[in-house]
Amino acid sequence: MKNCTAATLGLATLLSSFGVGLMKRINSPLGEIAELIRDFHRSDPTPTSTHEFEKQLQIRLRQLGRAILEWLLNHIEPESSREMPPWILVQGEYYSRSLSKTPNRYLSTVFGTITLWRYWYRPEVAGAGIFPLEIQLGLECGLATPALAERVAQYTVDSTQQTVLKLLREDHGVKWSVASLRKVISTVSRAMIQHAPAAQKAKLLEWLAQAEKSRGRHRPTLSVGRDGIFVPIRKESCYREAATATISVLDRAGKRIGTIYLGRMPEEGQPTLSCQLTSLLEVVLKDWTGSLPRLVYVTDAGHHPREYFDTVLSRMINPRDPRRYLEWTWIVDYYHACQYISQLAESIFGPGRDAQAWAAKMRKWLKTKSGGINRVLHSAAALRKIRGLEGLQKDYVKAYNYLHKHMHFMDYVRYRRKRLPIGSGITEAACKIVFTQRLKQSGMSWCKSGGQLVIDLRTIHLSQIWDAVRDDYLKDKPLVTTPTQGSIFVCSAQNAA
Repeated sequence: MKNCTAATLGLATLLSSFGVGLMKRINSPLGEIAELIRDFHRSDPTPTSTHEFEKQLQIRLRQLGRAILEWLLNHIEPESSREMPPWILVQGEYYSRSLSKTPNRYLSTVFGTITLWRYWYRPEVAGAGIFPLEIQLGLECGLATPALAERVAQYTVDSTQQTVLKLLREDHGVKWSVASLRKVISTVSRAMIQHAPAAQKAKLLEWLAQAEKSRGRHRPTLSVGRDGIFVPIRKESCYREAATATISVLDRAGKRIGTIYLGRMPEEGQPTLSCQLTSLLEVVLKDWTGSLPRLVYVTDAGHHPREYFDTVLSRMINPRDPRRYLEWTWIVDYYHACQYISQLAESIFGPGRDAQAWAAKMRKWLKTKSGGINRVLHSAAALRKIRGLEGLQKDYVKAYNYLHKHMHFMDYVRYRRKRLPIGSGITEAACKIVFTQRLKQSGMSWCKSGGQLVIDLRTIHLSQIWDAVRDDYLKDKPLVTTPTQGSIFVCSAQNAA
């Protein structure tokens, strides 16, 4: 109780020290909050009254926060222009001061829209002027405070733009146009993704350290996967293939600790995704000081995954011995192999129980018996010779050739014994959670650049690095200095009356 009383008195003393102006601004919402509390306390509570009280309390608290924030931000710069420096330096450019403040009447905050009065500085040479206070506050596009801009980005991870606009109206009392929303999303997403690689590396190193301390008889595993998924592109007659990649850390028992997600909108040859994935792997393996983890690559045998293994992973230099390559184990996804076994079964037996029974038996052999892929191929070849084909020959040839071509990457018994992953479920799931859930809702189509902004935010969120990326992005925002390196911002609250 004593601590509570002291804190209350401390807050009252702090608020009163800012002058009569702030107290006048907050008296009205505080009085309304007091009335709400009194009325609710005097009556018998019901579900309806509790619901209404909570809603009204949230509105009043938002009004209180808006009043405090608006007053405080408007008393950072002094009222007299003579107290502001005539010149300032921003990113190597000099700017000169205007004579009076001008208003930004549409600054959105988590508490609602406020008016911000600030000085304008014109450039020494031709170009756009600036508002130093807005730079120091970290405003996005002159529209949103950093906290609201982050909230918008978080909403965008899972919600359509109409839903985001609705959430802004209902939860923050902010009314934006679609153009304003897109402008803020674009700025925040482009800024945050620049800081993602450092956070991705730090997170993977953290997980590797955790895996190193885990219990088990195997070394930790760094598991990589990549896959494609078709997405609707605006003004295109058909879907185009986007791409996703994953880097997962597994502990000594083969249990997944965490996954970093990457994603790119459709691009011929997928060079950007390959570059991002390669760069991240190289820097993590270079900076990791513990025992070298086992390196596995689990994918289907499509063109892009196979090409990436042949041209990049199999030739990746060992950072601890530049004379040698790293030892990557490519594992063809067990469940893709099973699909081709089912195709073999239907081409031999035709659709029905016989095909299902043979396929089930072959899947079990493939997974549990040493040399399982050889047993499957021998059985299929023998059955074809004995009974011929009930289905299409081209289906049999396609399935048989796939399994035969990649048989050296299907030793699932050995992989399971070593607690290595045999399925690309993590990457398959990435296609769903990175792209499908957000970009393939009913009636949606995307331009590549707009879709990439959303995908970048989603991969940051899904990789559990949001807070680290946000902190780095805010720290990297430009600040204002005077030619003498002194601060130009002196809070004028104590002079306010």
